[in-house]
Amino acid sequence: MLALAGDSASGKSTLSRGIADIMGSDRVIVISADDYHRFDRRTRSDMGLTPLVPEANRPAALARDLGTLASGSPVTKPTYDHSTGTFGPDETVDPAEVVIVEGLLPLADRRTRDAIDVGVFLEPEEIVRQRWKLERDVFERGYAPSDVVAELRRREPDAAAYVRPQREFASVIVRFHRRSGSRDHRRLSVRLVIRPTLPVPGLREVVGAIRGRANGGSAPVRWSTRTDRRGPMSVLDVDDDCPPEVGAELEDAIWAALTPDDRMRWERIGIVRQPGHEERRSEALALSQLLIVSHLVGTFDAASVL
Repeated sequence: MLALAGDSASGKSTLSRGIADIMGSDRVIVISADDYHRFDRRTRSDMGLTPLVPEANRPAALARDLGTLASGSPVTKPTYDHSTGTFGPDETVDPAEVVIVEGLLPLADRRTRDAIDVGVFLEPEEIVRQRWKLERDVFERGYAPSDVVAELRRREPDAAAYVRPQREFASVIVRFHRRSGSRDHRRLSVRLVIRPTLPVPGLREVVGAIRGRANGGSAPVRWSTRTDRRGPMSVLDVDDDCPPEVGAELEDAIWAALTPDDRMRWERIGIVRQPGHEERRSEALALSQLLIVSHLVGTFDAASVL
């Protein structure tokens, strides 16, 4: 059970697609927590609510369905249509080896947290997230740009109150961001915070070798450890201009530790699809997807630490 939590247009669907590609689509199902909204868009508007507040959602129903899927039984669940803001017909979902639940608040409620094995929180740089939301809602959902901007402003207090605190419950925090001084919203660096320190055999040595080749300059990949009130954590920074060959070294180290079977594949990981742009590969995204999968697979030697 993997939860991908984050504000609207924070990259949850992009991550989940890549994770499903790695694990094999025949063993993964994706559940949208948006399907468990309590009200349709018009009713929320009439009530003065955003979908980011707990009372606008049904976390108990989501937790119940996740528990049923975990026990190996199918569920009949609601569906929500973002293009109309209304609910569609119920659908039946069969259990799978990996269940990904993505949405605004999957880690906000104790009942859903208890059903989750790995929690991931996405917190892209805010100006980047707003750009992503504007592109998605205009190109894919037919909104007027002025309406998207107004909605972002209206949601901000609830995002601060209910969405962002979920980072405290995540075992992986993913932050895509522009490098200092850059205005490019497409080529992004990433900071990955992993709790506790992630045991990936060989990865520390690969990062050290990359740093050594930098000859005193800034390496495109950097690793460090930190400690806060929750305990130790690993921090991996990957720059936006990380060369493909350097990314491949890191991916090879992680992939080898996964002991993949013939259903796991990686030729489509790291693929970025943005409205109005051609597909491209991002080393930062690819490494993010692989490290999340490493938590899911759980085949690492617990005695080996990053």
